[in-house]
Amino acid sequence: MNISSIVVQASSEHVEELVELFKKCDFCDYHFHDKKIGKIIVTVEGESVSDEIRHLKKIQTTPRVISADMMMSYSEDELDKERAHLENKDPVPQMLLDDDLRAEKITYYGDIKKKDI
Repeated sequence: MNISSIVVQASSEHVEELVELFKKCDFCDYHFHDKKIGKIIVTVEGESVSDEIRHLKKIQTTPRVISADMMMSYSEDELDKERAHLENKDPVPQMLLDDDLRAEKITYYGDIKKKDI
């Protein structure tokens, strides 16, 4: 099962009309809107990413919708694969088991700006 949130942009005068449509439709679930800025939050579900994309396209082609973009996504299959990968991985990196490795030989990449201290 996949679930994704979608942010819909519309002009303020059409928000209420779209909210009512999304509340009644069978391809998404309405959650929240802000009429002042013209944003509507909905979610779509599907057995696959293709199902979600099909629902997204329905939303994008709905009259009065300016844009609709997927913001966050959850994929049960991907989560299960990642869990299996982590379970099969050695919890202690090999370099930590090497008694001959000197600290000066370790390259540290923790500082994204690569500043010298």
